[in-house]
Amino acid sequence: MPEPKAPDASRRSERSRRAIFDAALALVSETGYAKTTVEGIAARAGVGKQTIYRWWPSKAAVLLDAFLDLAARAAEEAGATGGQTELPDTGDLAADLRLVLRATVDELNNPLYDAPTRALAAEGSTDPELGARFTAALLEPQLQVFGRRIEAAQAAGQADPAVDPRLATELLVGPLHHRWLHRTGPLDHAYADALVEHALRGLTPRP
Repeated sequence: MPEPKAPDASRRSERSRRAIFDAALALVSETGYAKTTVEGIAARAGVGKQTIYRWWPSKAAVLLDAFLDLAARAAEEAGATGGQTELPDTGDLAADLRLVLRATVDELNNPLYDAPTRALAAEGSTDPELGARFTAALLEPQLQVFGRRIEAAQAAGQADPAVDPRLATELLVGPLHHRWLHRTGPLDHAYADALVEHALRGLTPRP
């Protein structure tokens, strides 16, 4: 009889990681970040807490990796190459920006993303290392995507070439995230459209 195969340690580890990620995201959404503990994540995932501490130093680190994994899977489902999406370029800058900002509004309003993002934003403000990882892994790539779309519009004569693409990007996404974070008003498609309209007034090529 053939020798039975030894258990695949890498597959077992991947299953454990996936269970830990799912547990972390679920608990933060259900009970909030403050009440989420490493012990609770371990129990929900069906692993020992030492398994978690072997891979991560804190619950914040677990949540960050879980969120980055969630974002990467969402990008893959959207057809991104290498986990990286690009803004559409139909030749109509206003329409393209409205489409993407509306999608961003929908994501921020989605409970699956809302609670983890708020928790990471709060922790990142007091934990510089965590904040730097979150910015470098998730926020910065998104800002660069907007910047490249604006540069393409400048090259096509649809945006003022004197405008700094980074500043233009922050004019678009900064107010949106401010309203989401501080709940200063409705976060809906109408607000996204208004941001695009106002930002494009500054981007319009000068005669």
